[in-house]
Amino acid sequence: MNEQQLLYNIALTRIGHFSLASALYLYRTLGSGEEIYLHRNDIQDILPECSPRLLANLKDWSEPLKRAEVELEFCRDHNIRVLCLGDDNYPKRLEDCADAPMVLYYKGNANLNQSRVINIIGTRHCTMYGADFIRKFLRDLKVLCPEVLVVSGLAYGVDINAHQQALAVGYDTVGVVAHGLDYLYPAAHKDVAREMVNHGGLLTEFMTCTNADKGNFVRRNRIVAGMSDACILIESAAHGGGMITAGIAFDYGREVFALPGRVGDHFSEGCNNAIRENKAMLLTSAEDFVKAMGWEDDALRIEAQKKGIERQLFPDLSPEQQRIVDVLTKSNDLQLNQLSVKTGIPIGDITSILFQMEMMGVVKPMAGGNYHLFN
Repeated sequence: MNEQQLLYNIALTRIGHFSLASALYLYRTLGSGEEIYLHRNDIQDILPECSPRLLANLKDWSEPLKRAEVELEFCRDHNIRVLCLGDDNYPKRLEDCADAPMVLYYKGNANLNQSRVINIIGTRHCTMYGADFIRKFLRDLKVLCPEVLVVSGLAYGVDINAHQQALAVGYDTVGVVAHGLDYLYPAAHKDVAREMVNHGGLLTEFMTCTNADKGNFVRRNRIVAGMSDACILIESAAHGGGMITAGIAFDYGREVFALPGRVGDHFSEGCNNAIRENKAMLLTSAEDFVKAMGWEDDALRIEAQKKGIERQLFPDLSPEQQRIVDVLTKSNDLQLNQLSVKTGIPIGDITSILFQMEMMGVVKPMAGGNYHLFN
């Protein structure tokens, strides 16, 4: 996307601020802010129910374009990427949501379209129980699923614990903030945020000079929910930002999990309610989470990829080893006796050959006596 297209897209977010649904419909229909500008005099032909206010605002783009130029210059000077709806780098999970932001501002290096993305959310008054669970959960999840992007809101409590523990285990982590990227709220988290920029990032839909107003936190919650595969609610009172995000995630069709707490605990009431009302699955461990998500093979897949690299270091296979590879390429995960029959290699010989291939990083013995070929 060229600079002119970016300018018009940013300008559109200023024009359509009070008519987000209509502006988003026009954007999805015409494909860009620039196209909307070119059709500004016949918008009602495209959207008959367009509000008079939006119609009037679409007539004059001078001020929004000037403001967009200032924003784009700030982004260039501070290494901030402008991600527009439809871009390759825009979060694809979020793109499918009906109320996705037209423009996002991103400072960081993590892939927002990583194969696994979770959010961890909850109260700003995180207890030791919640903090301990986050630490253990992410530590165990790293073993089971080595590549996960952890998203949260960089707020006090559960959010900052999630970011810190994600960094501690080696995960990338992204903070979705409720203001522009010209400052940070809360300022107490600036050191963590600085580390996140190099191991994750900061993401927002808000332009510079936008304060962290209460309404903005609610709006940013849909980004946290929409860009993730699963929402993990650690601790929450019956009402609060965490419950809002979990509710949005549920409405988006995302998997929602909640950490149960003792009956009567104020900051477990929301989690317990969500579980009781079948709006969240009970979360007790990383193992349960991975099984519920169907991510059990992640560690094996990544190990296979690594072994595939090692395998290239040993390209010279014996004729017997090559026969085994050929058979497993057609039908992977075979038992010893099946391999013996299909390759014509006696059981006594094939056992030692498979051991050699295991040491070379070509195959791996699996549960049930099967042998898996690393492709």
